[in-house]
This record gives sequence, C-alpha cells and structure tokens, in this order.
Amino acid sequence: MQYMLLVYEPADAYEGEGGEALLQDVVGRHMALAEELRAAGVQIEGAGLQGVETATTVLTGAGGRQTIHDGPFAETREHFGGYYVIDVPDLDAALAIARRVPGVEGTKIEVRPLIVHDQ
Repeated sequence: MQYMLLVYEPADAYEGEGGEALLQDVVGRHMALAEELRAAGVQIEGAGLQGVETATTVLTGAGGRQTIHDGPFAETREHFGGYYVIDVPDLDAALAIARRVPGVEGTKIEVRPLIVHDQ
C-alpha cells in the first residue's frame, strides 16, 4: 500500500541564532533517512519544498471563477515543508517510518494512503 508522509514544521523553526545550523542538521537527517528507505525499496519519491514565500495559490470560487493569490492557501503558524511517498504493507508500517522522520519541536507528520488507479 502506498502512503504519503506530509511533513509540517513550525513556520519559525529555523529563524534566529542557530537556525541555519539546525536546518542543516535536520536536512542531513532527512537525506540519511531517504537513502535508507530507497535502499530498502520502500521510498517511491520525496522532496523538500521551498519556503512559503515562494508559493502561489490558484483558488476556484463560485461558478468556476479562478483567482491567483501570492502565498500558501492557509494562513498558519506551520508550513508544509516536504513529503515522502512510501510503499509498505500497512498503516502500522507507514506509522513506524513516520515516527522516524526528523523534525524540530512541533513538527507534525500526516500519514495518508494514496488512491492508486489501475491503468
């Protein structure tokens, strides 16, 4: 079964003194985990995302009218920082991997099964 692990981090996690060093530490741990998951044949894909200041949102409103907005869809104190797509036997296995995803205090990992369409 395929699952997406969505990584949400506090928006200010890497600000201030020591922020850059903390970011490099967390990124290094992500790279190590990703390499391990690829070697085990579990990770299908994954990536980090650029900061929320680079986001643009297309909003579909009434009657299908679309508008474009700078920034992410949600105004929040956390941001969607990256993801992993894994293929494991069940939710328990996905949760075991999600518990290993590196992060700072306040990081949340959302685990969701993918809808796989047969072709």
